[in-house]
Amino acid sequence: MRIGELSERTGTPRRLLRYYEEQQLIVADRTPNGYRDYDEAFVDRVMQIRGLLDAGLPTRIIKQILPCLDKPRVIHFPDATPEMLATLEQERDRMTERIRCLVRNRDAVAEYLEAVRDPDSVRDRADAAS
Repeated sequence: MRIGELSERTGTPRRLLRYYEEQQLIVADRTPNGYRDYDEAFVDRVMQIRGLLDAGLPTRIIKQILPCLDKPRVIHFPDATPEMLATLEQERDRMTERIRCLVRNRDAVAEYLEAVRDPDSVRDRADAAS
Protein backbone atom coordinates (compact mmCIF):
# COMPACT_ATOMS: atom_id res chain seq x y z
CA MET A 1 0.00 0.00 0.00
CA ARG A 2 1.13 3.55 -0.59
CA ILE A 3 1.86 6.05 2.16
CA GLY A 4 -1.52 7.77 1.78
CA GLU A 5 -3.41 4.56 2.47
CA LEU A 6 -1.19 3.71 5.45
CA SER A 7 -1.76 7.21 6.76
CA GLU A 8 -5.52 6.90 6.37
CA ARG A 9 -5.74 3.42 7.91
CA THR A 10 -3.65 4.32 10.95
CA GLY A 11 -4.68 7.94 11.44
CA THR A 12 -1.02 8.88 11.23
CA PRO A 13 0.06 11.88 9.16
CA ARG A 14 2.29 11.11 6.18
CA ARG A 15 4.96 13.36 7.60
CA LEU A 16 5.05 11.27 10.76
CA LEU A 17 5.28 8.05 8.74
CA ARG A 18 8.29 9.50 6.92
CA TYR A 19 9.80 10.33 10.31
CA TYR A 20 9.26 6.73 11.46
CA GLU A 21 11.09 5.66 8.35
CA GLU A 22 13.96 8.08 9.05
CA GLN A 23 14.20 6.61 12.55
CA GLN A 24 14.24 3.10 11.00
CA LEU A 25 11.06 2.10 12.83
CA ILE A 26 9.44 1.12 9.53
CA VAL A 27 10.95 0.40 6.14
CA ALA A 28 9.12 0.85 2.88
CA ASP A 29 9.91 -0.87 -0.35
CA ARG A 30 10.16 1.42 -3.34
CA THR A 31 8.25 0.95 -6.56
CA PRO A 32 10.06 1.58 -9.89
CA ASN A 33 8.66 5.12 -9.92
CA GLY A 34 10.04 5.80 -6.41
CA TYR A 35 6.79 5.62 -4.45
CA ARG A 36 6.87 4.04 -1.01
CA ASP A 37 5.16 0.66 -0.84
CA TYR A 38 4.22 -0.66 2.61
CA ASP A 39 3.32 -4.21 3.52
CA GLU A 40 -0.05 -4.81 5.19
CA ALA A 41 1.76 -5.66 8.44
CA PHE A 42 2.79 -2.03 8.80
CA VAL A 43 -0.75 -1.06 9.79
CA ASP A 44 -0.29 -2.92 13.08
CA ARG A 45 3.34 -1.86 13.37
CA VAL A 46 2.48 1.83 13.07
CA MET A 47 -0.27 1.43 15.69
CA GLN A 48 2.25 -0.24 18.03
CA ILE A 49 4.76 2.54 17.46
CA ARG A 50 2.14 5.20 18.14
CA GLY A 51 1.07 3.44 21.32
CA LEU A 52 4.65 3.25 22.56
CA LEU A 53 5.26 6.91 21.69
CA ASP A 54 2.02 7.88 23.45
CA ALA A 55 3.26 5.94 26.49
CA GLY A 56 6.35 8.14 26.49
CA LEU A 57 9.03 5.85 25.05
CA PRO A 58 11.61 7.59 22.88
CA THR A 59 12.14 6.33 19.33
CA ARG A 60 15.63 5.04 20.16
CA ILE A 61 14.14 2.64 22.74
CA ILE A 62 11.21 1.72 20.48
CA LYS A 63 13.66 0.78 17.73
CA GLN A 64 15.39 -1.63 20.11
CA ILE A 65 12.24 -3.33 21.37
CA LEU A 66 10.39 -3.62 18.05
CA PRO A 67 11.72 -7.15 17.42
CA CYS A 68 9.95 -8.21 20.64
CA LEU A 69 6.63 -7.17 19.14
CA ASP A 70 6.89 -9.57 16.21
CA LYS A 71 5.66 -13.13 16.23
CA PRO A 72 7.22 -15.59 16.43
CA ARG A 73 9.25 -13.85 19.06
CA VAL A 74 12.96 -14.20 18.77
CA ILE A 75 14.52 -11.98 21.37
CA HIS A 76 18.25 -11.44 21.16
CA PHE A 77 19.80 -8.22 22.37
CA PRO A 78 23.57 -8.38 22.35
CA ASP A 79 23.66 -4.60 22.89
CA ALA A 80 21.25 -4.42 25.87
CA THR A 81 23.17 -2.28 28.31
CA PRO A 82 22.37 -1.96 32.02
CA GLU A 83 21.32 1.64 31.28
CA MET A 84 18.90 0.52 28.57
CA LEU A 85 17.40 -2.11 30.87
CA ALA A 86 17.05 0.45 33.66
CA THR A 87 15.35 2.86 31.23
CA LEU A 88 12.93 0.15 30.12
CA GLU A 89 12.13 -0.73 33.73
CA GLN A 90 11.44 2.93 34.50
CA GLU A 91 9.25 3.25 31.42
CA ARG A 92 7.37 0.05 32.31
CA ASP A 93 6.73 1.35 35.82
CA ARG A 94 5.63 4.73 34.46
CA MET A 95 3.23 2.99 32.04
CA THR A 96 1.83 0.89 34.88
CA GLU A 97 1.11 4.03 36.89
CA ARG A 98 -0.43 5.71 33.85
CA ILE A 99 -2.65 2.66 33.32
CA ARG A 100 -3.81 2.89 36.96
CA CYS A 101 -4.60 6.56 36.46
CA LEU A 102 -6.45 5.89 33.20
CA VAL A 103 -8.51 3.13 34.84
CA ARG A 104 -9.44 5.47 37.72
CA ASN A 105 -10.43 8.18 35.24
CA ARG A 106 -12.40 5.73 33.08
CA ASP A 107 -14.26 4.48 36.14
CA ALA A 108 -15.02 8.05 37.26
CA VAL A 109 -16.39 8.91 33.81
CA ALA A 110 -18.48 5.71 33.83
CA GLU A 111 -19.90 6.60 37.26
CA TYR A 112 -20.68 10.12 36.09
CA LEU A 113 -22.47 8.81 33.00
CA GLU A 114 -24.44 6.37 35.12
CA ALA A 115 -25.41 9.13 37.55
CA VAL A 116 -26.53 11.43 34.75
CA ARG A 117 -28.46 8.73 32.94
CA ASP A 118 -30.00 7.03 35.99
CA PRO A 119 -29.77 9.13 39.17
CA ASP A 120 -32.02 6.70 41.08
CA SER A 121 -29.57 3.79 40.74
CA VAL A 122 -26.78 5.91 42.22
CA ARG A 123 -28.98 6.90 45.18
CA ASP A 124 -29.97 3.27 45.71
CA ARG A 125 -26.30 2.24 45.83
CA ALA A 126 -25.46 5.06 48.22
CA ASP A 127 -28.36 4.04 50.50
CA ALA A 128 -27.25 0.40 50.43
CA ALA A 129 -23.70 1.37 51.39
CA SER A 130 -24.89 3.33 54.46
